[in-house]
Amino acid sequence: MSDPIFSGGEFPTRLTPLLLGDELLEPTTSIDRVIDQLSSYQSDDLAQRDVAQVMVNFGGEFGDEALFRTCIPGHFTASSLVVERGTDRFVMLLHTKLQKWLQPGGHVDGSSNLPAAALREATEETGISNLQVAVPPIDLDIHEVRPPKEHPHLHYDVRFLVLAPTGAELVRNHESRDIRWVSLNELEGLGVDESVYRLAQQGLALASRIETTSN
Repeated sequence: MSDPIFSGGEFPTRLTPLLLGDELLEPTTSIDRVIDQLSSYQSDDLAQRDVAQVMVNFGGEFGDEALFRTCIPGHFTASSLVVERGTDRFVMLLHTKLQKWLQPGGHVDGSSNLPAAALREATEETGISNLQVAVPPIDLDIHEVRPPKEHPHLHYDVRFLVLAPTGAELVRNHESRDIRWVSLNELEGLGVDESVYRLAQQGLALASRIETTSN
Protein backbone atom coordinates (compact mmCIF):
# COMPACT_ATOMS: atom_id res chain seq x y z
CA MET A 1 0.00 0.00 0.00
CA SER A 2 1.48 3.38 -1.00
CA ASP A 3 1.33 6.34 1.32
CA PRO A 4 -1.71 8.47 0.36
CA ILE A 5 0.13 11.71 1.02
CA PHE A 6 3.20 11.02 -1.11
CA SER A 7 1.76 8.65 -3.69
CA GLY A 8 2.06 11.36 -6.34
CA GLY A 9 5.83 11.63 -6.07
CA GLU A 10 9.04 10.39 -4.53
CA PHE A 11 9.01 10.02 -0.75
CA PRO A 12 11.31 12.53 0.98
CA THR A 13 14.71 11.31 2.19
CA ARG A 14 17.23 12.71 4.62
CA LEU A 15 18.92 14.37 1.65
CA THR A 16 15.60 15.88 0.53
CA PRO A 17 13.63 16.54 3.76
CA LEU A 18 10.16 18.05 3.48
CA LEU A 19 8.46 20.41 5.91
CA LEU A 20 4.80 19.44 5.98
CA GLY A 21 2.01 21.96 5.42
CA ASP A 22 -1.37 21.84 7.16
CA GLU A 23 -2.92 19.92 4.28
CA LEU A 24 -0.67 16.95 5.07
CA LEU A 25 -1.35 16.84 8.81
CA GLU A 26 -4.87 15.40 8.91
CA PRO A 27 -5.20 12.28 11.12
CA THR A 28 -5.28 8.91 9.41
CA THR A 29 -6.25 5.64 11.05
CA SER A 30 -4.72 2.68 9.18
CA ILE A 31 -1.60 0.92 10.44
CA ASP A 32 -0.85 0.17 6.78
CA ARG A 33 0.42 3.71 6.40
CA VAL A 34 2.92 3.30 9.25
CA ILE A 35 4.06 -0.07 7.93
CA ASP A 36 4.52 1.38 4.44
CA GLN A 37 6.62 4.30 5.66
CA LEU A 38 8.75 2.18 7.99
CA SER A 39 9.34 -0.34 5.22
CA SER A 40 10.89 2.53 3.23
CA TYR A 41 12.96 3.86 6.14
CA GLN A 42 16.50 4.75 5.08
CA SER A 43 19.54 4.90 7.33
CA ASP A 44 23.26 4.24 7.08
CA ASP A 45 22.96 2.68 10.55
CA LEU A 46 22.27 -1.06 10.25
CA ALA A 47 20.86 -1.12 13.79
CA GLN A 48 18.32 1.53 12.83
CA ARG A 49 17.23 -0.52 9.82
CA ASP A 50 16.80 -3.52 12.12
CA VAL A 51 14.62 -1.44 14.45
CA ALA A 52 12.50 -0.39 11.48
CA GLN A 53 11.92 -4.04 10.58
CA VAL A 54 10.96 -4.91 14.17
CA MET A 55 8.43 -2.05 14.08
CA VAL A 56 7.05 -3.27 10.75
CA ASN A 57 6.62 -6.75 12.21
CA PHE A 58 4.94 -5.37 15.33
CA GLY A 59 2.49 -3.33 13.25
CA GLY A 60 1.73 -6.34 11.12
CA GLU A 61 1.07 -8.54 14.15
CA PHE A 62 -1.20 -6.18 16.09
CA GLY A 63 -2.75 -4.19 13.26
CA ASP A 64 -4.55 -0.93 14.04
CA GLU A 65 -4.53 -1.87 17.75
CA ALA A 66 -0.81 -0.99 17.78
CA LEU A 67 -1.77 2.68 17.44
CA PHE A 68 -3.57 2.76 20.81
CA ARG A 69 -2.17 2.90 24.34
CA THR A 70 -4.62 0.12 25.25
CA CYS A 71 -2.37 -2.31 23.34
CA ILE A 72 -0.81 -3.76 26.49
CA PRO A 73 2.44 -5.29 25.14
CA GLY A 74 3.34 -1.97 23.53
CA HIS A 75 2.21 0.71 21.08
CA PHE A 76 3.47 3.31 18.65
CA THR A 77 4.45 6.72 19.94
CA ALA A 78 5.74 9.81 18.14
CA SER A 79 8.30 12.28 19.42
CA SER A 80 10.52 15.04 18.08
CA LEU A 81 13.66 17.05 18.42
CA VAL A 82 12.35 20.62 18.55
CA VAL A 83 15.14 22.84 17.20
CA GLU A 84 15.14 26.64 17.27
CA ARG A 85 15.65 27.92 13.73
CA GLY A 86 19.10 29.31 13.07
CA THR A 87 20.62 27.91 16.30
CA ASP A 88 21.83 24.62 17.75
CA ARG A 89 19.37 24.78 20.66
CA PHE A 90 16.66 22.19 21.16
CA VAL A 91 14.00 21.41 23.76
CA MET A 92 14.31 18.95 26.61
CA LEU A 93 11.74 18.43 29.33
CA LEU A 94 11.75 16.66 32.71
CA HIS A 95 8.86 14.22 32.38
CA THR A 96 6.51 14.30 35.37
CA LYS A 97 5.61 10.57 35.40
CA LEU A 98 8.85 9.02 34.21
CA GLN A 99 11.16 11.42 36.09
CA LYS A 100 13.56 11.61 33.15
CA TRP A 101 14.78 14.31 30.79
CA LEU A 102 13.21 13.52 27.42
CA GLN A 103 12.34 15.09 24.09
CA PRO A 104 8.68 16.12 23.54
CA GLY A 105 6.48 13.23 22.46
CA GLY A 106 3.68 10.89 23.39
CA HIS A 107 0.94 8.50 22.35
CA VAL A 108 -0.50 8.70 18.85
CA ASP A 109 -4.01 7.79 20.11
CA GLY A 110 -5.12 5.93 17.00
CA SER A 111 -3.61 8.21 14.36
CA SER A 112 -1.28 6.68 11.80
CA ASN A 113 -0.15 10.15 10.68
CA LEU A 114 2.91 9.96 12.90
CA PRO A 115 4.52 13.30 11.94
CA ALA A 116 1.22 15.02 12.74
CA ALA A 117 1.11 13.25 16.11
CA ALA A 118 4.68 14.33 16.85
CA LEU A 119 3.82 17.93 15.93
CA ARG A 120 0.73 17.87 18.14
CA GLU A 121 2.71 16.61 21.12
CA ALA A 122 5.48 19.16 20.53
CA THR A 123 2.98 22.01 20.41
CA GLU A 124 1.19 20.87 23.58
CA GLU A 125 4.36 20.24 25.57
CA THR A 126 6.37 23.33 24.57
CA GLY A 127 3.57 25.90 24.22
CA ILE A 128 5.18 27.15 20.99
CA SER A 129 2.98 28.20 18.06
CA ASN A 130 3.89 27.88 14.37
CA LEU A 131 6.03 24.77 14.72
CA GLN A 132 6.83 22.82 11.54
CA VAL A 133 7.51 19.11 11.28
CA ALA A 134 9.80 17.52 8.69
CA VAL A 135 9.68 14.08 7.11
CA PRO A 136 11.05 11.46 6.88
CA PRO A 137 11.66 10.34 10.49
CA ILE A 138 15.17 10.97 11.79
CA ASP A 139 15.35 8.23 14.42
CA LEU A 140 13.59 5.07 15.61
CA ASP A 141 13.73 3.68 19.14
CA ILE A 142 12.05 0.85 21.03
CA HIS A 143 12.25 1.11 24.80
CA GLU A 144 10.44 -0.12 27.89
CA VAL A 145 8.57 2.35 30.09
CA ARG A 146 7.32 1.80 33.63
CA PRO A 147 4.81 4.55 34.43
CA PRO A 148 3.31 4.56 37.93
CA LYS A 149 0.26 2.26 38.29
CA GLU A 150 0.78 0.78 34.81
CA HIS A 151 2.24 -2.49 33.59
CA PRO A 152 5.68 -2.15 31.98
CA HIS A 153 5.30 -1.98 28.22
CA LEU A 154 7.19 -1.02 25.08
CA HIS A 155 7.07 2.27 23.20
CA TYR A 156 7.74 1.95 19.49
CA ASP A 157 8.87 5.53 19.12
CA VAL A 158 9.14 7.18 15.69
CA ARG A 159 11.02 10.47 15.94
CA PHE A 160 10.93 13.57 13.75
CA LEU A 161 12.58 16.96 13.42
CA VAL A 162 10.38 19.92 14.39
CA LEU A 163 11.51 23.50 13.74
CA ALA A 164 10.58 26.32 16.12
CA PRO A 165 10.59 30.05 15.32
CA THR A 166 13.71 31.93 16.40
CA GLY A 167 13.30 33.38 19.88
CA ALA A 168 10.30 31.20 20.77
CA GLU A 169 9.53 31.08 24.50
CA LEU A 170 8.77 27.78 26.21
CA VAL A 171 5.63 27.26 28.28
CA ARG A 172 5.63 24.19 30.52
CA ASN A 173 2.46 22.12 30.93
CA HIS A 174 1.44 19.48 33.50
CA GLU A 175 3.34 16.70 31.74
CA SER A 176 6.73 18.11 32.71
CA ARG A 177 8.35 19.42 35.88
CA ASP A 178 10.85 21.52 33.94
CA ILE A 179 11.48 22.50 30.34
CA ARG A 180 14.43 24.26 28.75
CA TRP A 181 16.43 24.98 25.63
CA VAL A 182 19.72 23.06 25.65
CA SER A 183 22.70 22.45 23.38
CA LEU A 184 24.35 19.12 22.59
CA ASN A 185 27.14 19.56 25.12
CA GLU A 186 24.60 20.05 27.93
CA LEU A 187 22.98 16.62 27.51
CA GLU A 188 25.49 14.83 29.71
CA GLY A 189 24.41 16.91 32.68
CA LEU A 190 20.81 15.81 32.17
CA GLY A 191 21.61 12.11 32.40
CA VAL A 192 19.95 11.15 29.11
CA ASP A 193 20.45 7.80 27.38
CA GLU A 194 22.30 7.06 24.15
CA SER A 195 19.16 7.27 22.02
CA VAL A 196 18.64 10.93 22.96
CA TYR A 197 22.21 11.76 21.92
CA ARG A 198 21.59 9.97 18.63
CA LEU A 199 18.34 11.85 18.09
CA ALA A 200 19.97 15.21 18.85
CA GLN A 201 22.87 14.61 16.50
CA GLN A 202 20.61 13.50 13.66
CA GLY A 203 18.13 16.32 14.21
CA LEU A 204 20.71 19.10 14.35
CA ALA A 205 22.36 17.84 11.16
CA LEU A 206 19.03 17.74 9.34
CA ALA A 207 17.98 21.17 10.66
CA SER A 208 21.20 22.60 9.27
CA ARG A 209 20.44 21.13 5.84
CA ILE A 210 16.93 22.50 5.86
CA GLU A 211 18.19 25.95 6.81
CA THR A 212 20.78 25.82 4.02
CA THR A 213 18.33 24.78 1.33
CA SER A 214 15.63 27.24 2.38
CA ASN A 215 17.80 30.40 2.29
